[in-house]
Amino acid sequence: MVGPVSGTVGGAVLAGGSSRRMGRDKAFLEIDGTPMVASVVRAVNAVVDTEVVVVGGDEDGLRNLGLGCIPDLYPGDGPLGGLLTALRHFRGRCDHVVVLSCDLPRASKASVAALLHAVGPVPAVIVPLLDGRRQWMHACWPVSAVDQLESAFAAGERAPRRALGDLPVVEIAGLDPRSLSDVDSPEDLDE
Repeated sequence: MVGPVSGTVGGAVLAGGSSRRMGRDKAFLEIDGTPMVASVVRAVNAVVDTEVVVVGGDEDGLRNLGLGCIPDLYPGDGPLGGLLTALRHFRGRCDHVVVLSCDLPRASKASVAALLHAVGPVPAVIVPLLDGRRQWMHACWPVSAVDQLESAFAAGERAPRRALGDLPVVEIAGLDPRSLSDVDSPEDLDE
């Protein structure tokens, strides 16, 4: 593990999205000959203490890549459901969980490690900024946030950023923008 974080850190990659704008499963799109999901898992795995799990997606395809996976407890219910699945999976085993989406073709060990360097004694979500916007699908979450997030989910919320309640947020600026940029469409891949 990298950084001053105390306690154990888990890692999860969310792969349960529908990829509507891309037109095919983004997790398995190859960048420089490697499926995106495998690259993201590698970046997270370089920093966390546990085996990284992929949440949702094509379980057979993920296992064929040698990746550990767990079913999304809320398939089709947006990123908050995937985040809750990850936090529940690591509850009782980790204090924090780094959660990235599978569509970050240039995810990096350095950007993931920067999240852990910012973890402090007060439970907070550690989230990087890209062009002044919080990147919720590249963040470090305290496992203790699960109850707050579950309450918001039960009330109908599906976006992590709107489910925080009074949970503090620590913003990290100055990370490599390429490591935070996701791909949603074929045009994004061209860039």
